[in-house]
Amino acid sequence: MGSFRIEGGCKLKGEIVPQGAKNEAMQIICASLLTDEEVVIENLPNILDINNLIDLLKGMGVKVVRNTPDVVSLQAKDIDFDYFQTPDFIQKASRLRGSVMMIGPLLARFGTAYMPKPGGDKIGRRRLDTHVIGLMKLGAIFNNDGIVQKATAPNGLHGCYMLLDEASVTGTANIVMAAVMAEGQTTIFNAACEPYLVQLCRMLVSMGALIEGIGSNLLKITGVSKLKGTKHRLLADMIEVGSFIGMAAMTGSELTIKDAGIEQLGIIPEMFRRIGIKMEYRGDDIFIPAQDHYEVETFMDGSILTIADAPWPGFTPDLISIILVVATQAKGTVLIHQKMFESRLFFVDKLIDMGAQIILCDPHRANIIGLDHHHALRGIRMSSPDIRAGVALLIAAMSAQGVSIIDNIDQIDRGYQYIDLRLNSLGAKIERI
Repeated sequence: MGSFRIEGGCKLKGEIVPQGAKNEAMQIICASLLTDEEVVIENLPNILDINNLIDLLKGMGVKVVRNTPDVVSLQAKDIDFDYFQTPDFIQKASRLRGSVMMIGPLLARFGTAYMPKPGGDKIGRRRLDTHVIGLMKLGAIFNNDGIVQKATAPNGLHGCYMLLDEASVTGTANIVMAAVMAEGQTTIFNAACEPYLVQLCRMLVSMGALIEGIGSNLLKITGVSKLKGTKHRLLADMIEVGSFIGMAAMTGSELTIKDAGIEQLGIIPEMFRRIGIKMEYRGDDIFIPAQDHYEVETFMDGSILTIADAPWPGFTPDLISIILVVATQAKGTVLIHQKMFESRLFFVDKLIDMGAQIILCDPHRANIIGLDHHHALRGIRMSSPDIRAGVALLIAAMSAQGVSIIDNIDQIDRGYQYIDLRLNSLGAKIERI
């Protein structure tokens, strides 16, 4: 596993284009299994998680053509079900949490699917109950042999009414992909309604699916017997956009984020504004001016600002790590409340070692006392625990005094393409060692 060597204190200047959305791509790639016709995906990020998922599909027998680095053609005409019993499948799928979203499409089209215990970020318990219970309500039967879980639909999938126990994004996606080819009508209440789910539903409609209520938490799906191929373009990655907003403020840099997909960002820009970051919309671009200081708002009664994650349209949990690190150099105090994952705040010990003033109240809450750039963080050696914390540590290192080393950067490469090269072109000094 590689490392980054970062020289801190460098100002950035210029324009950067966010990559295609990683979380959308995982769903869209899995949805290609619903048809035997060609599915073309544009604006695909060239990152480890996406490339690993495509390799997994290739091993299953899916025809893959990489037309350009950001355009891929997938055709799942024939699936090799023997592959699911091989060590190669078990190893690749268990390293990739997104592989769980293959179950719905495979059940819908073939009546059989396999799933090893999925991997991904080590950010606490991430249960799969929503996926499994929803698919069982449609008629799936799960058998677990300890290594690979087999799902079958011996009598086919049949539509029903279901109230999801949580608005899980991947759980909703899995159930939707199964329901579009289930017999009859499926009603899903408390469905996730993130822009990426909207994109998935629109893609499925372009393939011939019948879905009502797109963009809401109440979806009504009428099953069809066959879906056709399509072409789909991914949105800009909102997590990258938020990361670049925070990076510009933390390093006191002037930065323009091109083609940011502002209409799809929800309250993300507003949350960064609440900790004092200025920005301007220029068409679909976001301009962040250089700021020596940014001051945290308080609530109307004067109490400390609390930033908490929540299902869409709330603040995405994937940006909690980013906004936390940016708050370390704000003027004022912020309480960060991470509700959805119990281990996502455990990277703050590295920030404390760098000189940040943070009180970790419990696994879910951290109180950040901003240094207002009066005292720079100091460079240290640290390790990236997950994708988002890894980039938060990268932002901290870029603003710090001295040299930092970040180990285990495979975690960062899983979600951010060519991040070192793209930032170096703006003035950063990041070396891959």
